[in-house]
Amino acid sequence: MENSETTLGTLLVIGGTVLSLAGLVGLIWCIVYVARARKAQLAEQDMRALLQKALPLNLGALFLSVIGLMLVILGIFMS
Repeated sequence: MENSETTLGTLLVIGGTVLSLAGLVGLIWCIVYVARARKAQLAEQDMRALLQKALPLNLGALFLSVIGLMLVILGIFMS
């Protein structure tokens, strides 16, 4: 029989997966946001403003994904 206890490694894997998925959703949202902006064929200044708004969100989503993947790897090592 298996232990029904939840170990720290398991919690790290689950938490890391949730963070990675949240980051992935953020990255997909950024892709859709920029694709819509390109499709709208805005003036150069307007396009720069939209891209400057999307850049921090893109980096934040990428950061979440990386931290989540680190937690998953750490959880696998601890399990």
